[in-house]
Amino acid sequence: MFVDQIKVHARAGKGGDGSVHFHRGKFRPKGGPDGGDGGRGGNVILRVDSSTDSLRNYVFNNRLFAEDGVGGSGNQCTGRSGKDAIFKVPPGTLISRVTEEEDPETGEIIKRYEPVADLTETDSDFILCKGGKGGKGNVHFKTSTHQAPREFTPGTPGEEGDFHLELRSIADAGFVGFPNAGKSTLLSRLSAAKPKIANYPFTTLQPMVGVIEFGPFRRGTLADIPGLIEGAHQNIGLGHDFLRHIMRCRILLFVVDTAGSEGRDPVTDLETVRTEVSLYSKELSKRPWCILANKIDLPESTENLERLKERFKRVKIHPVSANTGAGLEKLRVWLDEKIGQDITQ
Repeated sequence: MFVDQIKVHARAGKGGDGSVHFHRGKFRPKGGPDGGDGGRGGNVILRVDSSTDSLRNYVFNNRLFAEDGVGGSGNQCTGRSGKDAIFKVPPGTLISRVTEEEDPETGEIIKRYEPVADLTETDSDFILCKGGKGGKGNVHFKTSTHQAPREFTPGTPGEEGDFHLELRSIADAGFVGFPNAGKSTLLSRLSAAKPKIANYPFTTLQPMVGVIEFGPFRRGTLADIPGLIEGAHQNIGLGHDFLRHIMRCRILLFVVDTAGSEGRDPVTDLETVRTEVSLYSKELSKRPWCILANKIDLPESTENLERLKERFKRVKIHPVSANTGAGLEKLRVWLDEKIGQDITQ
């Protein structure tokens, strides 16, 4: 099960209370105050883990709680701190705090989402909720005129709140296009990823990221985004669920069925998808992009390829065939120039 957004409730640990204690020894039957401090509460930490690709772990466990600190004790012993609670999330997880307030006019409850963090760096930790501070023991309240204090301070509560976790896939380049344009097949030919491939629409229902190797020490990442349809920017056909995953891609690879093998016009399809991306995000529409004119092995593609070149004169077009492999090596070289990264650095 692929889950790319979830609401969780997080609560850090409460700090332990300070101790009220007086030293009692064989030769000091009425010793002074020696109550220790309480331990701090544990933090709720989100750890970015590259081996995690979904938020499904939180579907049945959406309460992220950390351990409370232990109270102080005699002999000025500080209580044990609560253990931090560490929860793994995939790279590309966007964190927002969820608050609710009542509309003064209608009385309706309005939810607001305040961005908190954008977790993109692998193996990094983010403290979602900070543990409470431990209280002070009575040893801190002793003075020359107040030698038997019974004052102490309780531990403070840990931070708590509701949060929205949203996964937005991270890749150097993303395949965008209508269903059945050949995006999944291209990903399988260019990388080691093994997406589900079949001859019916919406075979891909979740983003899949594959690594493309350019050489011994150079590589990049490609994302297969589920097929878009007209009206995607209005969330038709799960449009928003799909579109947000290309927000992380540096380059957009628009894949079209150049042969029009399902009775579709590749020029019209490309114009439609470009419009949907632009209506969803103006920023996204300004990203570098190119056209992957797929299925050139079919005879019907010849005329449509010329039409694409005429319509998009200033755009780089890569004639390719995911079926036969034609044009893929030239595409690989071009991608290396655009997204290739030296992994030894």
